[in-house]
Amino acid sequence: MLKLRSNALLIGMALTAAFALAACEVVNTAGAESGDTVTEKPEFNAAGELVRPENYYEWIFVGSPLTPNGLNGGEAGFPEFHNVYIQPSAYRIYKKTGIFPEGTILYKELQLVLRSDFEDGSANEASGRGYFPGAFNGADVAVKDSTRFADTNGWGYFNFGHHAPPLAKTAQALPAEACAACHIANATKDMVFTKFYTRLQ
Repeated sequence: MLKLRSNALLIGMALTAAFALAACEVVNTAGAESGDTVTEKPEFNAAGELVRPENYYEWIFVGSPLTPNGLNGGEAGFPEFHNVYIQPSAYRIYKKTGIFPEGTILYKELQLVLRSDFEDGSANEASGRGYFPGAFNGADVAVKDSTRFADTNGWGYFNFGHHAPPLAKTAQALPAEACAACHIANATKDMVFTKFYTRLQ
């Protein structure tokens, strides 16, 4: 009789443990489905270079600042439209928490103005006089990884070419003085110029 009770106790304990594990799995799965993790993670090769994301245009578009040559004495540092995208999962987490999660990628697609009809670099089109997007002209990418980029406030910056496609497939992180220093000194929030991107405010 004692042996039977002991076996029943062991079976009960095993079932309790199994149910507990199943419950944990359900909680973990629900957490993942609710958007608590970045799913479109940055990819680095063996040399530590960032692999350029190719499907960025399917991500969340957050804004497109423009500082054309025509308004900057013909020598703007960044004369193109800056079409900026963020992964959907990172965007959801940011909107939920107000914090850019580890693994956030901000992809900046550079796009020249269509043409300049006037000294200020603007042009006339059917909709009126203004600045209109033209040819693609490069890409910059920022990645949040507080361990890998501890020396630049947790963000790494990469340039895949400042010219017409094709662009480089991989790139090394730029030195601090190239991009990070400006972001450290001037960015609105966590190294990001959120003031230019209404969707991130």
